[in-house]
Formats: sequence, C-alpha cells, structure tokens
Amino acid sequence: MSEDDSTEPQINWESCTFEGAEREQLRVWSRLPLRNKLQALEEMCDHARATIAWRRRQGLPYIDPFTRERVPGTAAIRKEPPATN
Repeated sequence: MSEDDSTEPQINWESCTFEGAEREQLRVWSRLPLRNKLQALEEMCDHARATIAWRRRQGLPYIDPFTRERVPGTAAIRKEPPATN
C-alpha cells in the first residue's frame, strides 16, 4: 500500500490530546443549531435529576442542585474487615 493512498482517512494528531479533544468538542458544539443545544441541555438536566433521585433512594450522598450543599447519605458505610496475619 502506498503512503499517498487517498482512500485512507487522514488522522489529525493534534486532536489526540486532552486539549485537542476539548477543542474538537467545542468546535462541534459551536456548530450545533440553537434548537439542538437546548434539547441537549434539557436531556442533561433530566439525567441529573434522575441521578439525584436514584442516589436519594439508595441512601447515597449527593449535591443539592439548589443550595449546592452536600447532602449526606443514610446508607451504612461498609467497613473493611480487620486484617488477619
């Protein structure tokens, strides 16, 4: 296979770093229409609400979205058994 084969996809190695991936995500997000951005935000809010409700039912700690305070969980903390030698 030759090196100038045009059927091979070109890899942008600059997007293969954390900074490059973040730039790519921002670039894609900035090209989305407003309707899609609003829909994505609504879906993220729904997911956050569902996660908080699930953690509350499980007795796990969570961050209150209104007060931004940590709400301690009610579930018992599992302790590790004592080490035996």
